[in-house]
Amino acid sequence: MDATIIVPCSIGTMGSLAAGTSENLIHRAGAVALKEGWPLVLVPRETPLSLIAIRTMAALKEAGAVILPATPSFYGKPQTIEELVDTIVNRILDHIGLPDSRGFRWGQQRS
Repeated sequence: MDATIIVPCSIGTMGSLAAGTSENLIHRAGAVALKEGWPLVLVPRETPLSLIAIRTMAALKEAGAVILPATPSFYGKPQTIEELVDTIVNRILDHIGLPDSRGFRWGQQRS
């Protein structure tokens, strides 16, 4: 296993992972990634965040997870919804060591 990605990741799933409980296969996959020290990328979807959610994210970060909110970037001046979604996908791929050459980087001219 090279990495585990949970996208979208509900705050409920994050809470289960932070508490060490596994109620379903997604929870178990995340728990095993943490236990084995594999890269674990969690992509939360909810906003705004409660203090409880922020503390849960902090606990998971301390345990080794990457918290990567599904927040698209606008500096590349995306023209379509697909380009907005691609900014998130490309960030996820970068974090697991699979950068996509089509991904826009800061300072890069759009082709």
